[in-house]
Amino acid sequence: MSDERPTGESVTSRVLRILAAFESGPSAQSLTQIAESAGLPLATAYRLVRELNQWGALQKDPAGRYQVGLRLWEVAQQGGRQLRDAARPHLQDLFSLTQETAHLAVREGREALYVDRVYGSKRVPRASRVGGRLPLHATAVGKVLLAYEEEWVREAYLTGPLEAPTVRTHIHPRRLADELERIREQGYATTFEEVRPGACSIAVPVLTSPDVVVAALGLSVLSAHAAQMTRHLPALHGVAKRIASAVTPQPPGDLVVRRSARTR
Repeated sequence: MSDERPTGESVTSRVLRILAAFESGPSAQSLTQIAESAGLPLATAYRLVRELNQWGALQKDPAGRYQVGLRLWEVAQQGGRQLRDAARPHLQDLFSLTQETAHLAVREGREALYVDRVYGSKRVPRASRVGGRLPLHATAVGKVLLAYEEEWVREAYLTGPLEAPTVRTHIHPRRLADELERIREQGYATTFEEVRPGACSIAVPVLTSPDVVVAALGLSVLSAHAAQMTRHLPALHGVAKRIASAVTPQPPGDLVVRRSARTR
């Protein structure tokens, strides 16, 4: 393989391709695997991986394979920190109220990106993790995020590829469009084994205004308890309002009113 790079490609773009190899690939990879995933000559990959290892973005295990290093993980924790820090106590409160795995997600392109999660003790098949991504149309949080998007965004999404992680995943564009309309009307979304057999979910929007969604708040529940999921809606909506208030700056006048009310 030649070490020549395409015209205009920078060293930064090569490094980003190396890091991207760990997004969907194995957590630990050999140098050859990294080079193939990144589309780089082995010699180039060796040089860049060595530098990333020295900096701490990658680290080498006893078998000689590379994985994401702690320093890169520490940097990544700053991403979405404002939302995560504001929502964390409320997410924990939701778990305490429901005893179900609670999670918060935002839209990242065609995927739901999980910003935070509080795990329950029930052995619900896990579909994702903090920092993980899943197709919008296959998850309750993703459906909520998509339902509250502008019409042109929804239409563009539905004309794209709709993968089916399980046989229960809704992938018919017209039916999915109708489902999104219902979600917006009723204010919540549900799924039943659309990502993992044995798991279902329910989610509501975190609204900072009637039409502005900053995130989606959801619960993962065992499929055997799917029929009882909606009993958690009061808690979900209540916690979603608290998160929205926590991430929305309050006008000075509003703060004065609130303080005056408390001193009465």
